[in-house]
Amino acid sequence: MKIGEASRVSGVSARSLRHYEDEGLIVPGRFSNGFRDYCQSTVDRVLVIRSLLGSGLPVRLIREVLPRLTEGSGADTGVVCVEFLHEVQGYRDRLAARIAVLSDQQAALDAYLREARRTDP
Repeated sequence: MKIGEASRVSGVSARSLRHYEDEGLIVPGRFSNGFRDYCQSTVDRVLVIRSLLGSGLPVRLIREVLPRLTEGSGADTGVVCVEFLHEVQGYRDRLAARIAVLSDQQAALDAYLREARRTDP
């Protein structure tokens, strides 16, 4: 699919798709006329990238961790720098804290809805 369709399907702007390509996060194919050709696996990868960016992981860490997330656990991890592992662990800890806050908020909303329904005439 061309960039416009990939943008529509993924919900990511064409500009962002080009940026992800410039950053080495995606590598779309090319049609004979030079236009980008996005396959479904590239669009799926874009959705993972978007999620990671939305969670606060910087592009430089996404670039390193993305192959392990999109190619399954069998991907070669190679030698990983201790500093990188600390950064990823810090990100993971921040994500866990956000999940805990969201879970608490969800529980509070559930309690509110239960109470509201109980008092509904």
